[in-house]
Formats: sequence, structure tokens, C-alpha cells
Amino acid sequence: MKIAVLDYDAGNLASVVHGLRHAGLDPVVTRDRQEIIAAQAVVLPGVGAFARGMDNLRRYRLTAAIEEAAGSGKPFLGICLGMQLLFEEGHEHGRHAGLGLLTGKVVRFPEGLKIPHMGWNTLEFNGRHPAFAGIEEGSHVYFVHSYYASGCDPACVSARTKYGVEFPAAVCFNNIWGMQFHPEKSSRVGLRILSNFGELVRKWK
Repeated sequence: MKIAVLDYDAGNLASVVHGLRHAGLDPVVTRDRQEIIAAQAVVLPGVGAFARGMDNLRRYRLTAAIEEAAGSGKPFLGICLGMQLLFEEGHEHGRHAGLGLLTGKVVRFPEGLKIPHMGWNTLEFNGRHPAFAGIEEGSHVYFVHSYYASGCDPACVSARTKYGVEFPAAVCFNNIWGMQFHPEKSSRVGLRILSNFGELVRKWK
């Protein structure tokens, strides 16, 4: 199963590819539209600033391919910045339009908190979603970020955590999954999440 891992100069590609391979998937790093559309699933990774991420997606003409891939129903996974870009707008150094695939905005943590939020936090599930099959509530996953999703549709929030404020740790809307944490750096729990994504790919295929 070919998994298109989008290359838009946002970093973190090597660890994502390693994690997907460890989960038994076949990732291909690409920014080629035809390869993205032909893949069985798409992963949008990333670390860094919201505005620059969107600028790079536009520069490499990836926004239309992302919209087409997500709209086709094939499994789509956004990780960290890749999850944030799925929302309507980001508030980092001004307001910037996102991909608009999910309702909500990406805002900075309140003053007084150490930024970035870096470390292991527990997951609190909103019901049981296939993304977290075989994972116990309260399991720890690894975060590195200064902004978080706000104003989301509560029905799309599959897991929450808390760092000063409660915020979505994961969002899942039909075929679109988003993880604010890094599953590829979250040890056994993260690899199980990537394997669960693989199960979604197999079922879609």
C-alpha cells in the first residue's frame, strides 16, 4: 500500500517515514500530484510555522492535490503542523488561511505557559475511535508545539489533553485523521496508532 508523505520543506520526514515503515506501510516522499492522487493514503507531516507551511504548500502547488485526495475518501493523516494546516485559519504572526478541511482555528497557548509545549501528555478519549483501537485511555504521547486547535466541531475531537488549557490532541472526521502529537515519536502507543491508520487504508482499499 503506497502512502504518499507530502514533502513541502516542513521537516520531520525521516522519522515519519520510519514510523510508517515500522507499522508495515509503504511510504513514498513526494510532491508530485499524480503520485499523491494514485496513492492509497496521504500523510501531511510537519513542524514549524503555520504561515510558512501554507506558503510552501501553495509554492509546490499541493493545496489542490490535498483537497482532491481528502475529498476522494482515501485515508488522510495530518501530524503536528500537518494537522493544524487542516483547519480554517492560523493565528501565528497574524491571521493566515489554512486548508479549511476542518472547522476551527489554530491559536497560541496562553501567556504564562512555557512555550513550546514539549513532552509527554496523556490522552483522554471522546468515545472510542478506530484511531485508538488497542490503546488505553491515559496513554502517553509526545508533543512539541506552541499553538493548538480551538473552536473545533466537538464531534470531530477524538482525543483531548491538557497543557494550561484543554485542547484537541486528535481530530477525526470521516477519512481525515489529525494528530497534534507525534505518533512516530510516541513509542509503542504511537506505532499502534500508525498501524490503526494502516488498517483504515486496508479497509478503504
